[in-house]
Amino acid sequence: MSAYVIVNVEVLDEEAGWAYAPVAQQSILGHGGRYLVAGPTPEPVEGTWDAPKILVIEFPDMDRIRQWYDSPEYRRAREMREGKVRVQMLFVEGSPPEGFTLPA
Repeated sequence: MSAYVIVNVEVLDEEAGWAYAPVAQQSILGHGGRYLVAGPTPEPVEGTWDAPKILVIEFPDMDRIRQWYDSPEYRRAREMREGKVRVQMLFVEGSPPEGFTLPA
């Protein structure tokens, strides 16, 4: 079952952000992930939203997300962004619960 990483991103140091991005991207692609959304300006319509960028990344399954997140490659990227790129991240499985249906 597909799983997704949803990330709110705020770059505090542009130079560090530009250095971090390709390292993170390579780690994602190397673990079977692919970017679905990389939007620079989310438009909040309900509630509050304090991050100026959003990413949605698809992986084959939750195990691959965890392998990616704990990998030496992504650990390096996390170290590079520390204090320079603020990130909020969620892992979400991609199908509704069994028996769940949307109204027609």
